[in-house]
Amino acid sequence: MIKIDGISNSLGLGNVVGGINKAQEPAGESFASMLKNSLQEVNKTQVQGYEAMRGIATGDVKNLQEAVQKIEEAELSLKFALEVKNKAIASYKEIIKMQI
Repeated sequence: MIKIDGISNSLGLGNVVGGINKAQEPAGESFASMLKNSLQEVNKTQVQGYEAMRGIATGDVKNLQEAVQKIEEAELSLKFALEVKNKAIASYKEIIKMQI
């Protein structure tokens, strides 16, 4: 006979007690820390883009192609972050609409 506990543990379902799953600690980093790291990365990219713009304006740029690439990367990362924010807000609004 197969033990149900063994099946649930092998499937990663966690401990089942009385038909209710116990909450498990996430194995990786938390959502808040992922969000914080992502925003720091976007900020770093934005700073590099502004430094590249300043270099182009002052004529200190050695490689114009790299400077333009950094500016484009900064623009795309900001657009992506804004889209993620918009999706998160839309999801939050959908959850708020749900009836309990």
